[in-house]
Amino acid sequence: QGLQQEKCVFSFSSLSGNDNSEALPESIPSAPGTLPHFMEEPDDAYIIKSNPIVLRCKAMPAMQIFFKCNGEWVHQNEHVSEESMDETTGLKVREVFINVTRQQVEDFHGPEDYWCQCVAWSHLGTSKSRKASVRIAYLRKNFEQDPQGKEVPIEGMIVLHCRPPEGVPAAEVEWLKNEEPIDSNLDENIDTRADHNLIIRQARLSDSGNYTCMAANIVAKRRSMSATVVVYVDGNWEVWSEWSVCSPECEHLRVRECIAPPPRNGGKYCEGLSQESENCTEGLCIQDIETASDIALYSGLGAAVIAVAVLVVAVTLYRRSQSEYGVDVIDSSALTGGFQTFNFKTVRQGNSLLLNSSMQPDLTVSRTYSGPICLQDPMDKELMTESSLFNPLSDIKVKVQSSFMVSLGVTERAEYHGKAHSGTFPHGNNRAFGTIQARNKATYIQNLSSISTTSELKTTAIFGHLGGRLVVPNTGVSLLIPHGAIPEECSWEIYLAITQKESSLQPEGTDVLLGPEVTCGPSDLSVSTPFALTIPHCAEVNSEHWNIHLKKRTQQGKWEEVMSVEEETTSCYCLLDPYACHILLNSFGTYALIGEPISDCAVRQLKVAVFGCLSCNSLDYNLRVYCMDNTPCAFQEVVSDEKLQGGQLLEEPKLLHFKGNTFSLQISVLDIPPFLWRIKPFTACQEVPFSRVWCSSQKPLHCAFSLERYTPATTQLSCKICVRQVKGHEQILQIQTSILENERETITFFAHEDSNYPAQMGPKAFKIPYSIRQRICATFDTPNAKGKDWQMLAQKNSINRNLSYFATQSSPSAVILDLWEARHQHDGDLDSLACALEEIGRTHSKISDITETEIEEPDFNYSRQNGL
Repeated sequence: QGLQQEKCVFSFSSLSGNDNSEALPESIPSAPGTLPHFMEEPDDAYIIKSNPIVLRCKAMPAMQIFFKCNGEWVHQNEHVSEESMDETTGLKVREVFINVTRQQVEDFHGPEDYWCQCVAWSHLGTSKSRKASVRIAYLRKNFEQDPQGKEVPIEGMIVLHCRPPEGVPAAEVEWLKNEEPIDSNLDENIDTRADHNLIIRQARLSDSGNYTCMAANIVAKRRSMSATVVVYVDGNWEVWSEWSVCSPECEHLRVRECIAPPPRNGGKYCEGLSQESENCTEGLCIQDIETASDIALYSGLGAAVIAVAVLVVAVTLYRRSQSEYGVDVIDSSALTGGFQTFNFKTVRQGNSLLLNSSMQPDLTVSRTYSGPICLQDPMDKELMTESSLFNPLSDIKVKVQSSFMVSLGVTERAEYHGKAHSGTFPHGNNRAFGTIQARNKATYIQNLSSISTTSELKTTAIFGHLGGRLVVPNTGVSLLIPHGAIPEECSWEIYLAITQKESSLQPEGTDVLLGPEVTCGPSDLSVSTPFALTIPHCAEVNSEHWNIHLKKRTQQGKWEEVMSVEEETTSCYCLLDPYACHILLNSFGTYALIGEPISDCAVRQLKVAVFGCLSCNSLDYNLRVYCMDNTPCAFQEVVSDEKLQGGQLLEEPKLLHFKGNTFSLQISVLDIPPFLWRIKPFTACQEVPFSRVWCSSQKPLHCAFSLERYTPATTQLSCKICVRQVKGHEQILQIQTSILENERETITFFAHEDSNYPAQMGPKAFKIPYSIRQRICATFDTPNAKGKDWQMLAQKNSINRNLSYFATQSSPSAVILDLWEARHQHDGDLDSLACALEEIGRTHSKISDITETEIEEPDFNYSRQNGL
């Protein structure tokens, strides 16, 4: 045990004092007796999560035992000791315990691991135990190398590589085949001992299947991506049959079949002919066609003609009998989906001058069509998608001017331009890419080639007293610095960044990281007016199903909770919109949103996208199906990765509502054209466990499918991708594309103007002109007989919670307008704000009725000279 003997004098004063760094005397006068003998020494230990560990040691004979950790004595008060008498020898036995916490280990910075050892004293001297190391246990989420699918011939060797995630202690690896554990002790053909790899020495047909690498240590278990192994068999011809008897045409033949063995699991079919014929009379045969043979031949032909004519007449009569229904049923799809109800809602731009508190215009026209609908071919679907039913107003230009805005002195009318772009998306209520920017700028349409592949998601700019806006392009993350937040004659360089590596925030249990980890700074700056930070999220907002928290990372790297979104507090404010959270803060730092599901109905919104590209083998075409958080930054990451791999977006992404009900996700490829394409065996359907989807980090989940053409002449691919949660929501993506890049139609999508303007400083960063903002604040910050008018302003802008936060601000109306600016950074819908103001009744005519004794108001006389 490597015990060390030293002479020492007993003095334990240093352990009872406040300074435990003093060394104990380690010598006593020599005397006959026995040195302490350790009956139990401290063992190496691992701290799991935040649970402390207990180190113990037992020695005999021992008057005292103390622990020394990292060269310093542990305080006496931190020891727990027990004393007993050995019945055999009559010597005193002492056992001592100490706790070691995670904080102690994290705070230690030395050349080696955190360690502790025992020192025991007897009348003769001291003995030291072995050093026990204490480490924090963990297991990363991502495998350093996932196993890859293979196709191998029968009796070939299969090697599947697996490098488990980094962890302490090192993870142990187990292999699964079709979700069943593999025991190499029961099968001499399989070896799982070679550096975590799986080796099958001679492949058998039964070895085909889905293989998964499982890594586990004392902290957690991790699953790799499944690898599909296909063991195929190429056909070999059987021997030729005997020659047949000589036919009347003076020929005989022989045949053979490709069954020795037949091709299996995608193996090659036998090459060559399956039938041979040759003349059996050496060319001396004379054919005699008799009259009876002619009669039989012509009789058969006549019967065939009559049968065809009868069939044509029958089909014609049947089609005429069905014409009264107005639909030609030619495929099975009409039987299953022929009768559907479609509700088309189109926007009608009304005259904004009619907007007042007494009259609300009908802004929508709702049309419902119910009846049999049969889409006979892809052309019908294309016509229906791009028809005027979806875009009844192809080119709109409406000038809007509110009477209230006129009363405030606005004479320049805000123009709203809207133009329908056929063939672009999103359609309907899919707001996965945000709202179209419509304020004085045309909609900006962008395709995948314009997405940057840089790994740096960070933007920075210098701001002054006038404030401004920072945007990380194409991510939905933005920062609004209000006017006056920065002191006058000061300029600050402010940055906004998204953490792209795996987040250091690891949710516990079923908690979910709902959006990106966002950092704004420098962290040592403080503003006089709250700034607005916008973070996209993927939760379907419902307070009955989610409890959403805002967390902030401390300087020590730990995460602490700032607030719950539903919490009433005056330190900050969170407004949760359907696709983003707008946060009012006074301090910079690193923030993230965590969702705590409180029911099985909690929905995590996933965006499903399909990319495709040709493989190295020109006959193969790869499909990659991604299921990612429904946030722009998650889609940006996927697009950037696919651009590097040469992938092309094949269809408009769809939104999948993934419930927290523990059911798995299934992804399958359907309706592959026969005789043109085939999918490799065991890969048509892949299933992903619930925990891998629900608890996944920011790294998008994807499944790959490999399709093979029968001939290089095939350049068109049509199929369906079905993504569904078992007992849950389902989405089907229709793929219709050319695999040749020069023939493929580019899929476009909406992007905001922030793609070109990541930083805006001064007045141009704000939708509300500063002079109008000052007048609104002067009007609504002033109390009247009915109470604080800013409360009505908040309620009309759907801010109904935690109003006490605004009451603590020097100008509640200004903070409310800052929140409006953050929410409407892309649409700038000033007319809706004007409607809200008019509903409150603060028009020019009503303001003029208020007497000077009630309130002092600024002059709102309409003047074109005071307009903007």
